[in-house]
Amino acid sequence: MTEADTDTDPELERGVWELVEEAERNVESLSVEAVAALREEEDVTLIDIRDVRELWIEGTIPGARHAPRGMLEFWADPGTEYYRDYFDPERRYVLFCNEAGRSALAARRLQEMGYADVAHMTGGFTAWREAGREVEAVEQRDYERRDR
Repeated sequence: MTEADTDTDPELERGVWELVEEAERNVESLSVEAVAALREEEDVTLIDIRDVRELWIEGTIPGARHAPRGMLEFWADPGTEYYRDYFDPERRYVLFCNEAGRSALAARRLQEMGYADVAHMTGGFTAWREAGREVEAVEQRDYERRDR
């Protein structure tokens, strides 16, 4: 590799932030306050799509389910061996990540799979915590035992 090769960045057809902006145009975005109110009033499932290490370090929203971004489509599809029974295309879902980029992309993907009532939380878990909302600790599992 020459110095000239390292001076230029490859051009992408669409960068990640363009994908996030596109997803946000097609997905309902809810404020922290709106999500907190939904938890009180409606039958809604919150899905934390952050990496499990983020949950261990920072905690999560009480009652939220975890579906890591890398496994979301597999866990949401009843036709896979990875399916989790808390996914149902007839339910209401609000996804969140750390700051809302991953959750916008993930919510859009669930819509494309046939989940009609999906939103994501603006500002993500960071905004939730900064708003002084309740946070639940997540205990690190013993993965050597591999039990669910």
